[in-house]
Amino acid sequence: MEITKIPQNSRLIIYEFLQHIFQLFSKNLPVDAWNTSKIDKFQNGIHHQIEELETCLSEEQSKLRNNFQTWILKSSIYSIKKYFKRITSFLQDKQYSHCSWEAVKMELRMCYIIFDSLMKKKTT
Repeated sequence: MEITKIPQNSRLIIYEFLQHIFQLFSKNLPVDAWNTSKIDKFQNGIHHQIEELETCLSEEQSKLRNNFQTWILKSSIYSIKKYFKRITSFLQDKQYSHCSWEAVKMELRMCYIIFDSLMKKKTT
C-alpha cells in the first residue's frame, strides 16, 4: 500500500515501531543460529521503509491539527518506547540467548498485525 494513503498518525506510529525494531535487530543477535543474509535483508528492508517514512513525515510535521491529537500521539509513542524497553530488558535478562530471540521474534509478529490494521484504516 502506498504510504501516502495511510493516515498521518498511523504513519508516525509505524515509523516509531520500525525505528525500535531496527535498533533491536542491530545488536546482540545470535548470528551463529540465524541466516545472516536474511537478517541483512530484513534490516535493509526496515531501513528503506524508515527512510521513506522520514521523507513523508518531514513534510507533515507542521500539519498536526491540535493539542489533543499531539497528546494522543505522544502517549502512543511513549507506550511503544516502554514496550521495546521491556523487550530489551527481557533479552538482557536472558543474556541474548537464541531462545530469547525466538520469543522476541514471535512477539514482534504482533507488531506486523498492528501495522496491517493501521495500514488498512480508512484515511481521515
